[in-house]
Amino acid sequence: MPTICTFYGILIQMFYNDQGPAHFHVKYGEYKAVVDIQTLDVIQGRLPHRAASLVREWGRAHRGELLEDWELCRLKHRPKSIQPLE
Repeated sequence: MPTICTFYGILIQMFYNDQGPAHFHVKYGEYKAVVDIQTLDVIQGRLPHRAASLVREWGRAHRGELLEDWELCRLKHRPKSIQPLE
């Protein structure tokens, strides 16, 4: 599973050929979550409040790039790296 971004100890990853809805995976310490790209809601797992807020902020800034990476992964192509939250 490629890591497309890392910031503040948060890893953002996508699986190749994953099933919809369009989403990404988040790892933060012992926490794991799946986040819907359109709504930026956690749809599986959980994150601490602060980490979830940072992920939503980052996701809003990079939604277009996330959707492009989602399509690349569905086609079994390597997704592009996305700039971290600064």
